[in-house]
Amino acid sequence: RIGTDEVLATVDADTLAAADLRGLHLEGADLRNRDLNHVQLQYADLMGADLSAANLSNAVLIGATLESANLKGADLSNARLGNDSHSHAAMMMNANLEGANLTRADLRQVELRESNLEGADLSRADARRASFCRANMARLRANDTLFIDANMRDVDLQEADLRYSHLNDANLSKANLSRVNLESQDESVSTVINLANLEGANLSGAKMHNMLAEHVNMRGVDLSDADLSNAVMGGAVLRRAIVTNANFKDVELATVTMDYANFSKALNADVPSYKPNLR
Repeated sequence: RIGTDEVLATVDADTLAAADLRGLHLEGADLRNRDLNHVQLQYADLMGADLSAANLSNAVLIGATLESANLKGADLSNARLGNDSHSHAAMMMNANLEGANLTRADLRQVELRESNLEGADLSRADARRASFCRANMARLRANDTLFIDANMRDVDLQEADLRYSHLNDANLSKANLSRVNLESQDESVSTVINLANLEGANLSGAKMHNMLAEHVNMRGVDLSDADLSNAVMGGAVLRRAIVTNANFKDVELATVTMDYANFSKALNADVPSYKPNLR
């Protein structure tokens, strides 16, 4: 019996671990604290299902519908939700993934718009081309994670730990990245945000030491109190950026566009004398 009021499916086993539940209609099912390790849930309808604290490690959820599902504290480590085709990736809009374990999960092209991932762990996950638009990702941990070409517009990533992750081509416009950790203490391995769009983002107090940020769009960003020391920013655009107390020690600014940014309030910025239109 899956659920509280009706029989939605019958499984001839003592456990749901490794069960074949592909394509089943499990909308609103009560699966709290269930052992669903290695379960097959491809294309299953789990809209509004309660999977809080469930063990979904190594589960296959390709094409599953998890819109508005409760996955708070669930273990989705090594779970497969993504796909090369957007139409076959899991749908998780408005899902609750607070504190969930998504380490090494396949999230390629998964739709996570407006979901709650506060305090979740996405370390070493593959989230290429996934959509997190307007998601709550505050205090997220995502070390060595692939966010390449992801849609992260308007996300809340304040105090998130994104060290060593790759955000190449990601759209982070208007995102809240205040006090985010993007730094690297090892110069041989860096967080990479090359070609990302951060226009209008809040990066106040961000840790960006040793970061690779070439050809990044930082128009109008708030970098106040950020540490960009030793960052590689060739071709970056900081037009009208707020750089009050931002640390630019050992940052090469020769090819950085800095028009109408007040670098007189920045720290340790070696601004070339030929740079025009600086305030």
